[in-house]
Amino acid sequence: MSTQRVEALERRLERIIDLPEPAQGQFGPAHTVVPVISPEDYARSDPFILLMDDRIDGQPIGGPHPHAGFETVTLVVKGGMTHDNGRLGEGDVQWMTAGSGVIHGEGLEGGMSEARILQLWLTLPKAQRWVPAGYQDLAYAELPVRREPGVEVRLYSGTSGTVRSKTKNYVPVTLAEFVLEPGASIAQDLPASYNGFFLVLEGEVAVGLDRRSLKPGQVGWLDRPVTGGDSTVRVTGTTRARVLLYAGQPQRDPLVSHGPFIGDTRADIQRAFEGYREGRFGPPPPR
Repeated sequence: MSTQRVEALERRLERIIDLPEPAQGQFGPAHTVVPVISPEDYARSDPFILLMDDRIDGQPIGGPHPHAGFETVTLVVKGGMTHDNGRLGEGDVQWMTAGSGVIHGEGLEGGMSEARILQLWLTLPKAQRWVPAGYQDLAYAELPVRREPGVEVRLYSGTSGTVRSKTKNYVPVTLAEFVLEPGASIAQDLPASYNGFFLVLEGEVAVGLDRRSLKPGQVGWLDRPVTGGDSTVRVTGTTRARVLLYAGQPQRDPLVSHGPFIGDTRADIQRAFEGYREGRFGPPPPR
């Protein structure tokens, strides 16, 4: 019996959002922030809860703080930072599972006055929301790389072509950096069920079937097919460009959030506060 290969569905950008100008952040006058994703939009951004683009020019005030019920994915675009038991340089990522609760500390490296940091809040599956805490450090120089003519794809998580990341995930996520020369193009496969978006760091790209233009200061969300199976999205460098792809499997569970805690119910939030006040949270161990 013969089998017929089913062509992957081609994705495109469904919506492009112009991001606001940097606004005053919470860590003093040296800290400004651009909200890329807000928790109020979670029904559309699932599994991504929040993404903040933090810019630092000077010495902000920060310190250890609690989290519970989700994961943080912290990517250093520029500069360097310390965290818990280690450090992150440019391009590095810390993938932290807050889970049942952590006290998490981060700050600029000594003597460094400028930095740009992207921090994502990623949901956990309902069955794993309270897993033990831990973190993975992903060094930029050690990321698996897919190379095509005029394109390099570095994988923090997921797959690209035949290249696969070893990052451990509770929610399936593809997080990749694309560096493209002018006119170079690449197709990225994704499960059709994934929700995802592109964030341009440098240059300009054309994305998808209709080659919609995307540049810094914009976030481009992929369309949401009604069918399952496989899909692909094509990215082309209009200029030399550097762009991030965040894509993941929606969990379709309602969330309750309050400050640094995420839960399924208000009772979850109350338990997280009680655990923090009673000293049951500690620093996350390496995974």
